[in-house]
Amino acid sequence: MAALICGSLAFDTIMTFEGRFAEQILPDQLHILNVSFLVPSLRRDFGGCAGNIAYSLKLLGGEPLPMAMLGSDGGEYVQRLETLGISTRHVGQVADTYTAQAMIMTDRDNNQITAFHPGAMMQAHANRIEGDPKVKLGIISPDGRDAMLEHAAQFVAADIPFVFDPGQGLPMFNGEELGRFVEQASWVTVNDYEGKMLCDRTGWSLEEISRKVDGLVVTLGAEGCEVWVHGARTHVPPVAPVQVVDPTGCGDAWRGALLFGLEKGWPLERCAALGNRVGALKIAQRGPQNYTLDFDPT
Repeated sequence: MAALICGSLAFDTIMTFEGRFAEQILPDQLHILNVSFLVPSLRRDFGGCAGNIAYSLKLLGGEPLPMAMLGSDGGEYVQRLETLGISTRHVGQVADTYTAQAMIMTDRDNNQITAFHPGAMMQAHANRIEGDPKVKLGIISPDGRDAMLEHAAQFVAADIPFVFDPGQGLPMFNGEELGRFVEQASWVTVNDYEGKMLCDRTGWSLEEISRKVDGLVVTLGAEGCEVWVHGARTHVPPVAPVQVVDPTGCGDAWRGALLFGLEKGWPLERCAALGNRVGALKIAQRGPQNYTLDFDPT
């Protein structure tokens, strides 16, 4: 069984600020904001939601099929995926544009400021979802606006259940569009901030959203997550990491575990518990695709 993962492939430039953003940004001076952060450490990683989710799912023993667009500089990423044993048959390339790039700065409290250049991601709608007997479920993670809208409709047309994971792409859509995503999806995943925005824009409560899908999960960072099934809420406790090093990609690691559990037919609470465990592994390592498993996920 394979999972089609619609989203971005990106290069992440990750910087560490050794202070606290809150000590450098004056709330009463935001109208003339002009700040500079010294970042002694800098590195470049393979990233993007589709790549990170695919990495997590592959590590757990699943079969990820990332669907994304790379730019003319994306050959290194194709080679990376092939080395990991991840299929690239749904990965396209666009000439004369860069692969999506994320510039991520993390402070000592693991708060992050991110600048994102979408590049080739804006052409992701050129990839189309067709019926495939191997593909049993999918996910729509942050991607080009047109791609997210069109891929949701294509999942429905192909009768493939999917997870709606709007992430940082959520502000691109109005309430009507977000409501349509929810009604098309089988599952919805958001963090607590995104959950509030989703409720504000659709006019639905979390309980109401959960009654429109098979399951809703709200991740809470260090507090674990809430699983909503048909209006009933269950708190799934967190897993304490060995150390907190880098939060970049933790949500994607969690979502790879979610797909793995859904492929296995597990209850949503068990999927979420595995996600918390994988997220704890990821946060203890630098970069979104550099952690390894230390347990048997089954």
